[in-house]
Amino acid sequence: MENEYYVTESNLKAKASLWEKEIKPYNLHKMKPKFSTSCLLVIDMQNFFLDPKSSTFTQGGLAVISNIAKLVNAFRKKKLPVIYTAHVHKDKKLDGGILAWWWEGMVIENTKDAEIHPDLTPLPEEKIIYKHRYSAFYNTDLEITLRCLNITDLVVTGIMTNLCCESTVRDAYFRDYRMFFLLDATGTVNEDLHLATLKNLAFGFAYVTTAEDILRRLSKSK
Repeated sequence: MENEYYVTESNLKAKASLWEKEIKPYNLHKMKPKFSTSCLLVIDMQNFFLDPKSSTFTQGGLAVISNIAKLVNAFRKKKLPVIYTAHVHKDKKLDGGILAWWWEGMVIENTKDAEIHPDLTPLPEEKIIYKHRYSAFYNTDLEITLRCLNITDLVVTGIMTNLCCESTVRDAYFRDYRMFFLLDATGTVNEDLHLATLKNLAFGFAYVTTAEDILRRLSKSK
């Protein structure tokens, strides 16, 4: 499989319009966010995945940084929670498991690679969920955090669309959260995988929409 991604920040809007047409037959469960009980989830936007020199470079991640930054700023302005996740490992022998065999590289905790991209740096008071597997719910305190914040709706951004983002959405759906998945604020290594996930999630797990839609609704909310 060719590891090519034909999406850049400059053509993302046009691509998003095409993706919307593709998922429309599956995207039947339209919802409006309850912003008073919503939070923004920023999944694994770490240097390790966004550096072109990395063995696990996620091309689609670079294209969506700007949209994610807009969403982060908008949620902060409304004093709504922004929660980050970071995929990290102490050592492949300690917590790598099958991932250490499956993937060429691993994100080692407390390194520059493990840090969130500088355009999306969390505020000191914002929560970072450190995880060892794709899903942000698996053996983490994300569910406790959401419960304490009385969250019902999750707006999902980040990388990779088809791995960590999709796994997290599925786990959240099983816990009865209302899921909003942003097609132009998530990215992966190629468009085939991205679009396949959009269709799957729209069909069974989430309302798939755009960053512009969420920003517009958020700006009108009290």
